[in-house]
Amino acid sequence: MDMTTVGPNELKPPAEALASADALLQWARERGVREIDVKFSDIRGVLQHFNVPITSIDADDFAQGLGFDGSSIRGFQTINVSDLNLIPVPGTAFIDPVPATPTLSLLCDVVDISGDPYGRDPRGVARRAEAYLTSSGIADTAFFGPEAEFYIFTNIRYSSNEYSAFYEVDSESGFWNTGAEGQNLGYKPRIKEGYFPAPPSDKLQDLRAEMVAALMAIGIGVEVHHHEVGSAGQAEIDMRFDTLLNMADKLQLYKYIIKNVAYQNGYTVTFMPKPVFADNGSGMHCHQSLWKDGGNTFFDEGGYALLSQNALHYIGGILKHAPALLAFTNPTTNSYRRLVPGYEAPVNLVYSARNRSAAIRIPMYSASPKAKRIEFRAPDPMANPYLAFSAMMMAGLDGIRNQIHPGDPADYDLYEDAKDAPTVPASLADALGALKADHGFLVEGGVFTTDFIENYIDYKQTAEVDQVALRPHPHEFSLYYDF
Repeated sequence: MDMTTVGPNELKPPAEALASADALLQWARERGVREIDVKFSDIRGVLQHFNVPITSIDADDFAQGLGFDGSSIRGFQTINVSDLNLIPVPGTAFIDPVPATPTLSLLCDVVDISGDPYGRDPRGVARRAEAYLTSSGIADTAFFGPEAEFYIFTNIRYSSNEYSAFYEVDSESGFWNTGAEGQNLGYKPRIKEGYFPAPPSDKLQDLRAEMVAALMAIGIGVEVHHHEVGSAGQAEIDMRFDTLLNMADKLQLYKYIIKNVAYQNGYTVTFMPKPVFADNGSGMHCHQSLWKDGGNTFFDEGGYALLSQNALHYIGGILKHAPALLAFTNPTTNSYRRLVPGYEAPVNLVYSARNRSAAIRIPMYSASPKAKRIEFRAPDPMANPYLAFSAMMMAGLDGIRNQIHPGDPADYDLYEDAKDAPTVPASLADALGALKADHGFLVEGGVFTTDFIENYIDYKQTAEVDQVALRPHPHEFSLYYDF
């Protein structure tokens, strides 16, 4: 689909088409849709899907569900109780710009064959988080605004087996290609100098613009896009903030659209936090605030950085529970290649107005009550947003309930004077250990279940931590082979 000819929201059904499943299917048929694509997320945050011809689906399927094998999805069911159902959510529907066949895509909730919500469905966690927020009386709405960074490469090669391991990325913008043979027209950002360069150094403006057009066409508002600090095609496209569940849905589709637009143009995208040694990693700074009855509970014109006591206690909750939170907000072994003390990564568990070295920053661009928010800077874009957003909010609510004060702000140079500041875990294994020891705040109101947390820890430990720990690292050969 040529996204240059499609306007904002043009691929989203109008309100009248969302009134019922029958209305949505009729709207889709009138637009020549031939397939229905149902999407859902596994516990890692990886989008899964299957397709149904539009002639083979009706309104009853929206109520009763579409069956699938839950034992084949990582972190879901065992084979002896494998059957699960997907319930399409009409409000998430859009004409999908990726496939050539006219297709209506919908995100889904996962339910057990009993009809009860499935406890290991990440989207269900976010649903319960929003319900818990309302029942708490503290607020009725949580807004999130993630800034997900990513790298755009022109080539990727990797392999890992019993006797060898390697990876190799390449980018037409990469600083290492200044001496490349063949057609080389220069204008490659120097290492760590990729922030805001104008074309021709920024070679990816048109590609990002196509990504933005596709995102806006399916109803995802975009505020800004630009080249990021990393030389080799690092980029950022910022979405307009939204409520917790809606924003998690949008971030899943954001990744889907960006990867596919890149792929269709001969590029490849990764959201890995640290794909390039010595250059900047990719983070996902998460802006968040709590609102009640239409007012921002985080604002106080007399408070530090215009923050209310609620906001300070929310910060206190996140800082207290941060080691456990990182199991969800920084959920890969690669995440901790970015979170290294002594560099620009926000590893210090302190807060500050404007200080980007602190784990929590208070943006000060505007004095408007509507703009007051906190920014948790540790997360990265490998996070499953349903789990990460829910966990952050639950930590903040625990801080408010228990009036956890975050201490004094760190309004000083953390590079020069951070010796006493607590820091984030050094590895995924450490974060999982912290989650095992500290998850009571997550199971409040049944938002997360003990089964979910235990299953998540077990999966991450055995499928990721142990698998990386067992293998020789290529750099170990550089260090030790000839000793």
